[in-house]
Amino acid sequence: MHYQLAFVIPNPVAQSANGGEGSAFCKRTMSRTYYVYILASRSRNLYTGVTNDIQRRMAEHRAGLIPGFTSRYKIFRLVHFEMFGDIRPAIAREKEIKHWRREKKIWLIERDNPTWEDFAERYINAHQRRTNVLRRE
Repeated sequence: MHYQLAFVIPNPVAQSANGGEGSAFCKRTMSRTYYVYILASRSRNLYTGVTNDIQRRMAEHRAGLIPGFTSRYKIFRLVHFEMFGDIRPAIAREKEIKHWRREKKIWLIERDNPTWEDFAERYINAHQRRTNVLRRE
């Protein structure tokens, strides 16, 4: 299985479906980008999730719109994410990471992000600047 890591969140771009002709479901699931992500609080509580819209999901976490664990413990710093072209391996990867011990999740984060930088911080600011520029035009 191949996982692609990146540190700048791109806008989802449609990808061509490999085979699977005939099924609208197959074409729909193959034409998106899915993200498995790990969030951390300042005290390093961790949350693993999957989404097809990372911008929306990070905004929801930051605003505390989803009641439960992440809003209760203020878990909204995006410290790790992986991109997939198909939802099935994305869900499988999310489940895999969720079953890991905390030490292994920390190893995964620190392998590519030793300072626990909030990747969403950089991305959300850039996205807001682009949106503000477009509104002025």
